[in-house]
This record gives sequence, C-alpha cells and structure tokens, in this order.
Amino acid sequence: MNLSKRLSETAAAHAAKPAYYFLDQATSYGELDGAVTKFASGLESLGVTKGDHIALLLGNSPHFIIAFYGAMRLGATVIPINPIYTQDEIGYILNNGDVKAVVALDLMVPLVGKVEGLLPKVENYIICPTKQDSAIEEAVAAHPKMKSFSEVLETGALSFEGPELDEDDVAVILYTSGTTGRPKGAMLTHKNLYSNARDTGSYLKMNEDDRVITTLPMFHVFCMTVVLNAPLISGATLLITPKFSPADIFRIAEKYQATVFAGVPTMYNFLYQYPEADADSLKTLRLCISGGASLPVALLKNFEQKFKVVISEGYGLSEASPVTCFNPLDRPRKPGSIGTSIMNTKNKVVNELGEEVPVGEVGELVVQGPNVMKGYYKMPEETEAAIRDGWLYTGDLAKMDEEGYFYIVDRKKDMVIVGGFNVYPREVEEVLYSHPDIVEAAVIGVPDPNQGEAVKCFVVSTNKDLTEEQVAEYCRQHLAKYKLPSSIEFIEELPKNTTGKILRRALKDHILQS
Repeated sequence: MNLSKRLSETAAAHAAKPAYYFLDQATSYGELDGAVTKFASGLESLGVTKGDHIALLLGNSPHFIIAFYGAMRLGATVIPINPIYTQDEIGYILNNGDVKAVVALDLMVPLVGKVEGLLPKVENYIICPTKQDSAIEEAVAAHPKMKSFSEVLETGALSFEGPELDEDDVAVILYTSGTTGRPKGAMLTHKNLYSNARDTGSYLKMNEDDRVITTLPMFHVFCMTVVLNAPLISGATLLITPKFSPADIFRIAEKYQATVFAGVPTMYNFLYQYPEADADSLKTLRLCISGGASLPVALLKNFEQKFKVVISEGYGLSEASPVTCFNPLDRPRKPGSIGTSIMNTKNKVVNELGEEVPVGEVGELVVQGPNVMKGYYKMPEETEAAIRDGWLYTGDLAKMDEEGYFYIVDRKKDMVIVGGFNVYPREVEEVLYSHPDIVEAAVIGVPDPNQGEAVKCFVVSTNKDLTEEQVAEYCRQHLAKYKLPSSIEFIEELPKNTTGKILRRALKDHILQS
C-alpha cells in the first residue's frame, strides 16, 4: 500500500465527502483524486517519468496536495522546499536534488529569470496563481519552460493509471534545516511515509468524522504526516489555512466544528495569549497535538485549563517520517513527556557505545522501524553515521521512565557544560516559562573563561518593569547554582523559523554581532 493508492480507495468509497475546505470552498475526495490523476498525467506529457525529482515551492493550498500526490502517483520523487528560502538556499536544493521540474507560486516567476541559467537540469516550471496578475500571466505564456498549473491539469487524462510503485522507491526527499553545514536530503520511501501516516493516524484515533485544522506548513514533515497524510488516509476532512493566524484558527474551529488541531509550541502560546478567546473558543476539539519542539509544561497546563482540551505531545524527526512517539490517548498522559513508542516503532536510550542505559538515565535517543529513512541523498558517509546497526541516531538527549514514557532532555549539540556539569537548556527554560510575566524564553551556552561555558537567557516579557535581577532571583529559587543564568537579556521577539521553532543559532549570532 502507498499514499496515492490509499487516496484512490478512499475516493472510491466516499466520493462526495469533503476532502478539504480551502477559503471556505469544499472539494470532495472524488474531485481531489481526479485532479491528482490528471496532474500525474499532465506531468508525464511534459516528459516527467518515474524516478524523476520534482520540487514544490508552495504554501498551504490545494496546489500542494494535488502536486504532492500527483507526483507520487506518477512515481516521481517530491522535494518540498520552503518558498521563503533565499535564492541561494533554493538553488542549492534544486541542484543537489537533481530536480527536473518545479511547481512554484507565481511569486517565484521573477526568481526563475535570475536562476534558470544556474539550473540546467530543470526542464519545466509549473506556476500556481496567488492572484490575478496579467504581467505574470504574460511572462508565463511567453517563457518556453513555464506552464500554468491549470494548463498541466487540463492536458492530463482521467484514464491515466501510472506505473507500479515499489514500497522501497523514494517518494520524498526532505532537506534538513542545515543547522550545521549544508542541508542533507533525507530519502523517505513510499513504505516510510505510508506506514508512519497509518500508525500515527491509528495511534491518534483519526477517523472519517474528524475535521483537522491544517495550518502547519505543508512543506514541513510534521504537517505532511500528521495533518495531511494521516487524515487523508483516514477519510477525515482538512480545514486548510494559508498561514497561521489565531483569529483564523478560532473562526475556522467554530465554523466547521473542528475536532483536531496540531501546532508547534509557539502557536499554542499565541492562541493562549489571544485576548478574545475564551473556554468555548475550541469547544469542539477532541484533541490537540504538539510537536516540532518541546512544549513548556507551564504553557501546556495553562492552555488545557483555559480551553478544556487535552494536548498530546509527540516527537519526531525528518529522518523518521517523522513520528516515533506520542502521548497515548487511552492511558495517562504525562506533561513534559513525548509519550511512548507508536506502533511498529521502537525507541531506546543509549550511551556512547550504543548500549541501552538504565531507566531514568540520560543518553541519546535512537529509533528503529518502517518509518526510518533510506538514507541521505548522495551522502553515504553521513548515512552510515546516522544509521548504525539498524538504528537511527537522533542527536537528541533523552531518558525513559519505568512505564516506557520518554522525555527529551535537549539536543545533544545544545547542551551547555558549566564547569564540567551538564546543563540542559530546556530545564532552565521550563523554569522561565513558569514565571507569570514571561511568555517566551530561550537558553544558550556562551563561552566563559572560568567555567568553559555559561548559561545565557533570552526572555520575552509582558511586564516592562520586570528586571534582570527579579528573573535571576526567581531562577535561584528553582535551580541549582551551576544551572543559574550568568546573564539575562530581554528581547521583543525570539527568532523563529517558519514552523515556529526558536532558532538558537540566530541568538548565538546576535551575541557575536553585539
């Protein structure tokens, strides 16, 4: 089984059921599956064949879903790219990923003229409209390599059947965020993607009655599996929002009686802080899902108390398609934990020798299962370093309790070593988030001539009169001496990527520049 085939089966059984709403317009499963088939056929007419690589430079829209599933139905490999990346970042991925065709927003048309000479392998640019613009339409019509999205659909045939797909064929290549060096392309097979969507959907009890708010960016693996693929193979309905806005989330939740919301911690913070929201604003939700970064326990408790809905925190990474753990819905959930292993996936905590450590001891989290990537594209050495003896090494420090619940302590590379003692930024951040006047916080390590490293805190506060000394005193009440911040800097907003994850490297750059 694969995602494309499963979509066709759902469409055959529930042709008239809404697959998604976008800008308050409904599209049925039958209509979606037909568009996917026609797009696959249209790609083939452009010379795209099984095994070719297709990049998607798209935001949250029907274009993304149709292109994503259409490319897979043809047997092509999809490379999703954040459309707000710089020209250099996009160019690197297109070249390194050996991309043959690009599906992009019309906002990218001016960029094509600048970079196409540097991208000899790209044969077609398929342009998706964001608005009526005669100048862009004329530019697309005049360019030999450009086609409109509607044009590709119109040339496709509903009779298209597509090639046989092997479960080990690469379906998607996801380029990591590249916190160190150039981004690496994680190759995910049809088996990887389908098994993780199936097992995640089953774990979270997704069904045909669910209406899932889809506001996470579709090009990100968290959204791709948890709020795109898992709902679609479960026959649920997507409520697509082009971008995250608290006002839109509350409006959509009420209008369509949403049952599931998934977001990153920053989104939960914005929803919690939204002044016009009350306990009834999310009353139809049966479940909230958090991932992408650790959710501060104080925020989790405040959100649940205000909106009377449970947040299930999970864990994943691109190389695992991505989900490996979730807090279970049929057993007690533990705040601060990423939960237990989802079905068909194993997690364990190991030491530097790869040996499993005792319960409660900190080590590196490693993962095994049908969701683990095939490897990094054109990077055999990096693949061997990441996958050892059949286990994926995540680079995250974790511990496990007696009941099999896992806890992320921190990123291995983010750990701060103060005078030989390990300080995990998350532990300090949890204390800062529990302060009533602090809405966001981030902790990094900075060089220290005496201790090797010292703890530095960045804080966003609602109280302009809050002082560094008051925050320091609060920390002294809750932290051992060696974990205390050596400096506290108030900041208007923490730097984040498009998924809302706080960028520690940007904070480190800020220190170097100041």
